[in-house]
Amino acid sequence: MPKLGMEPIRKAALVKATITEIGRAGSLDVTVSQIAKRAGMSSALAHHYFGSKEQIFLAAMRHILTLYGAEVRGALAAAEGPKGRVQAIVRASFATSSFRREVIGAWLNFYVLAQTLPEARRLLGVYQCRLQSNLVHSLRPLVGLRAEAVARSLGALIDGVYIREALKPAAPDSVGAAGTVLDCLERELAA
Repeated sequence: MPKLGMEPIRKAALVKATITEIGRAGSLDVTVSQIAKRAGMSSALAHHYFGSKEQIFLAAMRHILTLYGAEVRGALAAAEGPKGRVQAIVRASFATSSFRREVIGAWLNFYVLAQTLPEARRLLGVYQCRLQSNLVHSLRPLVGLRAEAVARSLGALIDGVYIREALKPAAPDSVGAAGTVLDCLERELAA
């Protein structure tokens, strides 16, 4: 007889184990067996809860995106005015928690997976649309009709600077990364 209430606990353990294993391997070249072992359960149970390695990985990315969303919402709650809101989004996008080894591994592999797996592509699209929407909302009072274009540029810059910081040999510089994007924002506001 199954233990009542264990499913959410086990799923959370599998998600955490997935993030850890991808960070350890630096790729999606991990097995369900490795993930399940790290979570302290059988691979059959992992398959029971998620069905496939791709589904486990998507659940892990949903978790990472949920944490990112909470970071953004927290930063927005403390922000003052439209410019402060844009700055908050940028800084939250480069939070220290986003540069943990396992989170970097998950993000980089997520981009690769989105090229071939429709569910990953859809999830990436959700992230991109939310980022765009948050930026446009905050930019509209500052740049008017240019808000969509400026938001697209800032969103692309956020993703690109993140990848550069994540891949450089030295430790990522979250403050410097945010500064690069914020400098671009200042140029756009001056235009």
